[in-house]
Amino acid sequence: MRSFIRHPSDIPIDCRPTHHRPGRRDRLKNISSGGLCFETPEALQRGRVVQITIPIQEPAFEVMGTIVWCRRTNTHYDVGIQFADTNTEFAVRMVEQICQIHHYQREVLEKEGRSLSGAEAAAEWVAKYARDFPS
Repeated sequence: MRSFIRHPSDIPIDCRPTHHRPGRRDRLKNISSGGLCFETPEALQRGRVVQITIPIQEPAFEVMGTIVWCRRTNTHYDVGIQFADTNTEFAVRMVEQICQIHHYQREVLEKEGRSLSGAEAAAEWVAKYARDFPS
């Protein structure tokens, strides 16, 4: 079984080196308790420490990490980040679920024309998918 889940590619993240501003807007590919993978249009240097922000809730989820790999994939680069703090597992699990709920909310609007509040989307998503969510 996978130790991470795949996320829809419409989940935005901001990645910025700790000594620079502003960040960049990239797309999350997957996330686990130990790190995450995202796609970006340019290569990033392995070993660089970065701050990752996932701005889909208030306050935004923020975590420090290190770039452990960067691979060219067709027209973009996939970048692997290892989290700096090993105590982020619970927060990451919450972000995983929030990403899924956020995507569900947008998908329902696009496919069904229903505009759901965050609470409504969460309730529907939990009823439909929570039991299948990897633990």
